[in-house]
Amino acid sequence: MLTILRTPLRKPLMGILVLAGLLQPAWAGSQTKSDPAEARPEGLMVIWQRPVAYGTHLIGVYAVQADAKNPGLFQIKVWDELPNDMSVISETIRCTPEAPMRVTSNGSNLIVRELNPGGPIHPGNRINHLVWWATCFPKQAGKDPATLGPVARQLGYSGALRESEQILPGRSR
Repeated sequence: MLTILRTPLRKPLMGILVLAGLLQPAWAGSQTKSDPAEARPEGLMVIWQRPVAYGTHLIGVYAVQADAKNPGLFQIKVWDELPNDMSVISETIRCTPEAPMRVTSNGSNLIVRELNPGGPIHPGNRINHLVWWATCFPKQAGKDPATLGPVARQLGYSGALRESEQILPGRSR
């Protein structure tokens, strides 16, 4: 009779141990946990980071390539990392004093941002300027763009351009 009782009690006891966290099921060890920070690309210029729940939100620029046909035009990749997620966006940056610009995407729309290096910086344009400075003048990467007005003027940027943003709808899916 004792052998008959041991068999039915074995499974409920295992379930209680698993629920209590004292015994992990075999499949629990095979789960993969990935940390986006471990996948950061070589040459990443970190331009912005702030603490968020469970870690850090980090934005960086890498793979900066000058366009062979258009001086002042660059193709870049922007790394946007959260503790549990990350994305890479291919962008185009124009560095000319006459028309500095950032062209990016939010996945469904193309976003064209005309910038004013050396002009006013506020929360709505800070990341745009950080990306622009890191691309066009890598020695200034990560510096507060609000403090770079004198540098911009030395480089030929007036600081008096009108900033604008145009959102161009992408393909419907």
